[in-house]
Amino acid sequence: MPARGDHDARRRDVSEAVWRVLAGRGFGGLTLRAVAAEMGASTGLLTHYFPNKRALVAYALDLADERTAGRPLREAPPGLASLRAALLDVLPLTPAASDMNRIWVSSWDVALADPELGERQRLRYENWRARLRPHVAAAVELGELPAGPGLDGTVAAAAAFAHGLVVHALFDPDAYPPARQAAMLDAFLAALAADAGLPAAPGAEG
Repeated sequence: MPARGDHDARRRDVSEAVWRVLAGRGFGGLTLRAVAAEMGASTGLLTHYFPNKRALVAYALDLADERTAGRPLREAPPGLASLRAALLDVLPLTPAASDMNRIWVSSWDVALADPELGERQRLRYENWRARLRPHVAAAVELGELPAGPGLDGTVAAAAAFAHGLVVHALFDPDAYPPARQAAMLDAFLAALAADAGLPAAPGAEG
């Protein structure tokens, strides 16, 4: 039986190979054969870790979650500044952030085709909106955003804006360089601060 250290090292090698395949080809190109080729190993080795393609995809989503959670985040004072920082953290402003976003966007196809994976993605975005909510609430409390019953609607609008900008920037990076992305985000936040009349989310509570 291999030593524990050998097993852990091999698993790290597998994780790195999975990540390189994701960064280069997305979930559409994620196969046991592709990961094995990236490692210079046989597909038989990988069956010890992933008995089938679905297990590989589930692991890749775990890995993407882990990498996303472990990335460095911007710090800013509570309120509109911290909301801006949180939204900047998801935009493809650097090569690493672009890779991360390409991976997540490519995961949408497999998630939409699998109810269990789709539910996992739904919860992921629900949790992200929940993390944005305190920033919006703080901005309202500080008078930086208008008070009212539409707190969750503002959160949903901010999340949707950021995701929309991500998609445009990924498909047309020359038209959406980092400076333009940041300027568009600032314009969006300025519109929120001016009370652009965004609707509340269905059933939202202020």
